[in-house]
Amino acid sequence: MEPLVTGAGNAERARALHGIAGSGRSSGPLGRLAAEFDGGRDVWRSATGLLCVADPDAARAVMGNRYAVVTETSDFYRTRHGVFGPRGAQIEIGRAARALMTRHLLEHRSGLPRLVAQHLAPGSVWPDAGNLLVFAHLRDVLLHRDAPPALHEVLEHIVTRAVLAGARQRHSAVSRLRFRRRAFAALHTEVAARRQERGRACRTGRTGRTGGAGEPRDLLDVVLDGSDPAARAADLVEVYLSFLFATVGSIGFALGWSVFVLGTHGEHPPARADWVVREALRLWPVAWLFARSPSRVQELGGMRVTPKDRLAVCTYLVHRHPGHWSRPDEFVPQRWAGAVPDGAYLPFGHGPHTCAGAAVTMRLLTDLVALITRDRRLSVTHDGAGPQVGPALAPPRFTAASSRRDNDPGGG
Repeated sequence: MEPLVTGAGNAERARALHGIAGSGRSSGPLGRLAAEFDGGRDVWRSATGLLCVADPDAARAVMGNRYAVVTETSDFYRTRHGVFGPRGAQIEIGRAARALMTRHLLEHRSGLPRLVAQHLAPGSVWPDAGNLLVFAHLRDVLLHRDAPPALHEVLEHIVTRAVLAGARQRHSAVSRLRFRRRAFAALHTEVAARRQERGRACRTGRTGRTGGAGEPRDLLDVVLDGSDPAARAADLVEVYLSFLFATVGSIGFALGWSVFVLGTHGEHPPARADWVVREALRLWPVAWLFARSPSRVQELGGMRVTPKDRLAVCTYLVHRHPGHWSRPDEFVPQRWAGAVPDGAYLPFGHGPHTCAGAAVTMRLLTDLVALITRDRRLSVTHDGAGPQVGPALAPPRFTAASSRRDNDPGGG
C-alpha cells in the first residue's frame, strides 16, 4: 500500500469534540459523524460505511488529489451522465461566470441597501429571507431581463420549490416530478433557441446576442459559450441549474448562518463584516461533506483504503478540529484579526476544483453583512432546532429582528 497520510490523530483532542454540533445538535448524518469522531481517530470508518476524514492534512491531500490517490472529479460539474467536461470547458465556464458576477456586483452595489431594507426590515424569516434576497440581487445574472417571461416564472418556481431549505418536502413526489419535467422542458427550449441564435450569427457574421458584442448576458450564455456545440442540452441545463443552486442556495445559506450567529451572540462587540462571514463559514460550512472515490489501495490516516470505499471529507469537523483551532466550537470573529490555521479552513473546497466563485461570494456576503449590521443590532428567535442537513448545510428556521444600537443618536 502507498502511504498518503500517516498517524491516527490524537484521541484526547478528538474526545473534546463531544457535543460538537453545539446548540440544537442534529440527530441526522451530521450529528452521527460528530458523535463517531469522539472515538479518537481523524480518519475512521463510519457505521454508515463511509470512510470519513476530519484531519486537515488528510483532507487537503484527498481534495487536492496530491498524489492522484482519488479518481479525478468535480463537485460542481456533475450531471446524470457523469462529469461535464472536458476540464478546459470547466475552467472557461468558471472564468466567464466569475467575470460576469464581478461586473454585476460592481454595477449594482449601490442598490443593495434598498434590497436589504425591502427583504429584511423590520423582521424576516430565515433562511428563506437570505435566499430570496440573493435571488433578487443576482436575478439578471441568472437570466437576463429580455428572456421569455414564462422562463422567468419557471426560475422563480425552481427557487421556491427546490432551492429554499425544506421546500421539496412541502410537495408530493408526483408534484415534484411533474414540475421537474416542466422546468427542464422550458430550459431545454431556451437552450435550443439560443443555439439557433448562435447558428444564425455564424452564418451572417453578426453577433448572436441582443445583449452586446459577444458578452454573455447571463449564466446560461456562459454555459453555452464555454461548452462544445455538440454537448447534450440536458447536460447544459444541469450545469446551469448548478449555478442556480450555488448562488441562490449556497450564498443564501451562508448569509443565513452569518445572521444567525450574529443574532445569537449579541453579547459580542461589533466585529468586521468579513470576520463575521469567515467565522460563520468556519462554524457552519454550507459545503460540509465532499465525496471522493479512491483510485487505488493506499493508507490514509492509519486506515486501509481501497477503490471500493466511499471516501468523505467532512469540512464541518475539519473546521472544529481542536488540534488546529482554539475554542473551536465558539463564535470568535476576532480570531480573524490575526494568523489563522489556513490549512484547516476549507469552506470552498480545496485543490483544482475549489469553488471558482469563492472570492466573489465573499465580497457579496461581506457587503450584505455590513449593510445588515450597520448601526443596528440583530436579535434571533428560534426553537432550538439543529441545522437543516442535506447536500448543503442550511440554518435552522429562525426569525431575525433588528433595532438601532443604544449608542446610535438616532435610536429609540
